[in-house]
Amino acid sequence: MVDAKMLNKITSAPGFIAALDQSGGSTPGALRLYGISEDDYQGDDEMYRLIHAMRVRIMKAPAFTGDKVIGAILFERTMDGDVNGEPVPAYLWEKRGVVPFLKIDKGLLDEENGVQKMKPMPDLDALLIRAREKGIFGTKMRSVIAHADKAGIAAVVKQQFEVARQIIGQGLVPIVEPEVSIKSPTKVEAEAILRDEIASELDKLPAGDKVMLKLSIPTVADFYAPLVAHQSVVRVVALSGGYSRVDACEKLRHNHGMIASFSRALAEQLRVSMSDAEFNTSIAKTIDEIYAASVDKTVAMAAE
Repeated sequence: MVDAKMLNKITSAPGFIAALDQSGGSTPGALRLYGISEDDYQGDDEMYRLIHAMRVRIMKAPAFTGDKVIGAILFERTMDGDVNGEPVPAYLWEKRGVVPFLKIDKGLLDEENGVQKMKPMPDLDALLIRAREKGIFGTKMRSVIAHADKAGIAAVVKQQFEVARQIIGQGLVPIVEPEVSIKSPTKVEAEAILRDEIASELDKLPAGDKVMLKLSIPTVADFYAPLVAHQSVVRVVALSGGYSRVDACEKLRHNHGMIASFSRALAEQLRVSMSDAEFNTSIAKTIDEIYAASVDKTVAMAAE
C-alpha cells in the first residue's frame, strides 16, 4: 500500500526531487566534481564511504528540507546507510519531511537500435520488499535513448513499463526514466516518438495505477504537457542530463508542470574543502534556484 501522506506530498507540494543516486559507474565523476580524485581513495568500499559522507552532508544541510526538496532518490547503499545512527529513509521523512525513493536499475546494456535498455534485474522483488520495509515510497530506473529509432524507443518504453507494473504490484510508485541524450543529433524526433510511446503505455495501465515520469527537458517547450495531464501520472520530473544548473533551470522554466530532479546540477558547486558554513550557504543557494525554476511557472500555469 502506497503511503498516503507521502503520495500527497509528491502529488501536490511545491518543490523538486534531489537525485542522490550516483552508482558505481558515476560515483568517481561525482567525487571528482566534489574535489576528491581517484588518487584519494583505494577500492570501492572507500569510494562509497566518501560518496555517502557527501550525501549525508547534503541531507543534513539546514536548507535540505521538505519545504523545497519534496523527495530524494537514493542509491541502494545510501538506503542501507544511516545519518547520525538513524536509517537514511527514516531520517529523510521523519526529520526532514523529504520523501525517499530508491534507484533500482543495475545499469545499461550495450546500445542497440539507438538505445540502451536496462540490464536484467532478477532479484528485483526482494529489493522492492526490502525497500518498502525501510520506508521507501517509490523507485527510479533509467534507460538511455541516443537516436530517433522507433523500434528502439518502443523497446525501451515497453521494458520500463513492464518493470513499472512489477513495482506497482509491490506497493511502490515507479519513476519511469527513458532519458533522451541531450547530445542526440535527432533529439527532437526522438522526443516525438517517446511521447507517443509513453502515452500508449499510460493508456494501458489499470485504473488507479500511478507512475511518475523522469524525462530530459524537451527541446520544444511544454512538449510533454499531455503526459503531465495524464490521469495515471503523479508527476513529471526533469533530469539535468549534463546541462549546467543555470542552463537546466532556464530550460525547465519553459515547461509548465515539470519539476526538477537534478543530480549533477544540484551538487556542481559543492566542494569537500568547504567549511560547513560555506557548504550550507552554497547548497541553500542552489536549492533556492532549482526550487524557483520548478515552482514559478507551475504557479503561473495554475493562474492561467
